[in-house]
Amino acid sequence: MVAPLPEAPEIERHRAAIVRTDLSKPVRLAIESAILSKDTTFFDYGCGHGGDVERTANQGYISTGWDPYYQPNTPVIPADIVNLGYVINVIENPAERRESLSKAWELTQKVLIVSAQVLIDERSSGQIAYGDGIVTRRNTFQKYYEQEELKAYIDQVLGVEAIPVALGIYFVFRDEAQAENFLASRFRSRTTTPRIRANIKRFEDYQELLAPLMAFVTERGRLPVSTELANFPDILSEFSTLRRAFQVILQATDETEWDAIAEKRRQDLLVYLALTQFSHRPRFSNLNSIVQNDIKALFGNYKQACAAADLMLISVGDNRLIANCCKRSNIGKLLPSALYVHISALENLNPQLRLYEGCASRTIGRMDGATLVKFNINVPKISYLFYPDFDTDPHPALQTSMQIDLRDLQVTYRDYDTSDNPPILHRKETFVTPDYPLYEKFARLTHQEENWGLLNQTSRIGTRKGWQKCLKEHCAELKGHRVYWRKDADPYRVKLLLSARNRNKSDGVMG
Repeated sequence: MVAPLPEAPEIERHRAAIVRTDLSKPVRLAIESAILSKDTTFFDYGCGHGGDVERTANQGYISTGWDPYYQPNTPVIPADIVNLGYVINVIENPAERRESLSKAWELTQKVLIVSAQVLIDERSSGQIAYGDGIVTRRNTFQKYYEQEELKAYIDQVLGVEAIPVALGIYFVFRDEAQAENFLASRFRSRTTTPRIRANIKRFEDYQELLAPLMAFVTERGRLPVSTELANFPDILSEFSTLRRAFQVILQATDETEWDAIAEKRRQDLLVYLALTQFSHRPRFSNLNSIVQNDIKALFGNYKQACAAADLMLISVGDNRLIANCCKRSNIGKLLPSALYVHISALENLNPQLRLYEGCASRTIGRMDGATLVKFNINVPKISYLFYPDFDTDPHPALQTSMQIDLRDLQVTYRDYDTSDNPPILHRKETFVTPDYPLYEKFARLTHQEENWGLLNQTSRIGTRKGWQKCLKEHCAELKGHRVYWRKDADPYRVKLLLSARNRNKSDGVMG
């Protein structure tokens, strides 16, 4: 007798909707990147309880949303920005899942935001396999995508390349020029306007008039064309040409600083153009006009810019070159097997290393809240490391890591959140640049710990328990970013430690 097939579970999709206390991450990222602005309309397709709609509306955005269970009577209307937030992963029917993605795209006039749950660890036991996903204990369906699988699915269904902005979150643009401008902006490094170094009367007389010109050149690394500067006619009436106006600026500032800005913008464009080879390189005519003008001014023409970018891309395929770049880097902490760099310092790295990291982040996206980027020297791998208390804890613990193998884009996650002996950091100032707000504070702590001999045996202090043992042996404790004697320290032990410390100082002076 053939056993009867088990009945398909009754999926309760509406129970997957989350009651949020703040904006969802996809919508927050859209606002932070200026995709969603007060000048655009916003529609949340599958809005659940409507938290994103309510909060964006309260902030002055033109927002509405629809949900088949919670908001079924709201009109489904087109909008500039459409959000399909964590919807496709709760639909158990593949055909219906595809239809939802296609319908959201039909409603989209400018940018579609697509997000879904990404598989980042082993799922707990007791869940029922169903279709291409699982049934949760709440009787909802979940399909956990791999990050690259999610991108491939969106690309295939919509026929447009989705751009990763975070794990499980993608932007899909209607306009190719807008998409390319967004991609280019993601690889633009920060610059500051050169300081005024000389008292030039002609500059002082026209400083207010010249301020927008200085800001533009700082931003783009080149002189503007007439349509790019609002006060262009006023400058022309006083100086006849923009070049003459800029010559006055050069007299009052350091010309080499402007040259450095132009070179930085050249490198930014090379990194962006090199990475376009991973999908399809856009035609020059499909680029945003301001990017077109950047390329003309900084490279002469598109062909030359692409040729230089291709050479750079070829170079990062050489493991020895990347290893040498890591070893020669004056930014980051170099260990025998890897270079570790704080996320804030990425844009200051050698262009080849920026491109190397871009090969991972452009396709996979960076891990949420990544603190450090690890450049593996021996094999082509990039890791993102999350230290949630990097600024506040003198020796922060690693919470999560995500490693991307650039040979096959295989992603590996590790979670240390429940570990009682996680890896910790020392010498935090080595990961950041000197202009990092807390650099001096970090450096003072390292100097003090070196004087106490706390950092002498690096192999023993790489984990929380090893570090705590080291502190105890040295009768030391930390209060904030300062080292103090333990109150319960044995006076004789303290005397011996002080004697050894003074002896080491004397040996150092004599040496």
